[in-house]
Amino acid sequence: MRAPEFWNHKYGREAAPFIRTVLSPLGWLYGKVTARRIATTTPYDPGIPVICVGNASVGGVGKTPVTAYLLESLTRMGIKAVGLSRGYGGREKGPVLVKSKHTFKDVGDEPMLLARKGSVWVSAGRDDGARAAVGALTGFSNMGAEVIIMDDGHQNPLVKKTLSLLVVDAQIGFGNERVFPAGPLREPVKTALGRTDAVILMKPTPDYEVSEYLLEQLKPLPVVAAHLAPYGQLPKGKLYAFAGIGRPNKFFDALIRAGAELVESQPYPNHYAYKDTDMKNLIDLAREDEAILITTEKDYVRIPKGFQKHVAVWPVAVQFEDELTLRRILHPIIAAVKT
Repeated sequence: MRAPEFWNHKYGREAAPFIRTVLSPLGWLYGKVTARRIATTTPYDPGIPVICVGNASVGGVGKTPVTAYLLESLTRMGIKAVGLSRGYGGREKGPVLVKSKHTFKDVGDEPMLLARKGSVWVSAGRDDGARAAVGALTGFSNMGAEVIIMDDGHQNPLVKKTLSLLVVDAQIGFGNERVFPAGPLREPVKTALGRTDAVILMKPTPDYEVSEYLLEQLKPLPVVAAHLAPYGQLPKGKLYAFAGIGRPNKFFDALIRAGAELVESQPYPNHYAYKDTDMKNLIDLAREDEAILITTEKDYVRIPKGFQKHVAVWPVAVQFEDELTLRRILHPIIAAVKT
């Protein structure tokens, strides 16, 4: 699904008022159902800290890179950190530990990426995934996780959260501030922020100026600015980019900012499973332009293996502008585990 333009804050208050008016009752109902589910569910307490990396809107804002950073960082500290994902798009309902034998069709694309940083459990029921992570399903609790890092799940009430980090796109903010389908939100802004301990504000570039309106909305929560930075070299020559992520244009714009000679860009729906015919067409189009195909790490795992050798990958990782503040936010959890 591609986000309609009237969800964007640049257009949300002026454009498509009729569509918003028609969809607003559905948005009100969606928000009420979410609120009731959260209010009436008793969360499972795994007995260890749970860090939730979530967002208030549908679509990609950079949750998975943040989760990957935390998983890798805590693991380097000697902490048994385990990722937890619902495995969107995968056929495994779980709980299942992601292994090298799995593909995105089994566990989803995001767990495949996270598993490069540490252990990751996939479970449609997050509570069952948390039980598996701590060893409660096997009885070997001493072999289980010391910290669970949940990728997405701000609106999921099944697991008790110790720390809720809300990732917010600095460019879009909360869009037109309406609940799906009238807007991009999963719940009203104030409701989402009310269950948030700190905000990760994802900027397109380090020098991007965040609007005062958005900063005012986030008060008095701690805000840590961050951005995605590439850690691989761009191929030389013409590039033909394609991406099936929450906001493909973010990837295309980042390539251009990095100096890429981008001859064409092809967006696909989020989590799109590329077919042989898609790849044959892309390869032919790139050859016509004498260009190299390039995509994201998340897209690469969804490309049929026989075609992966024809595609370059431009990997990115999250960089925090104030790691000291982030460490202070994480300190109580780290201290509790290490004592």
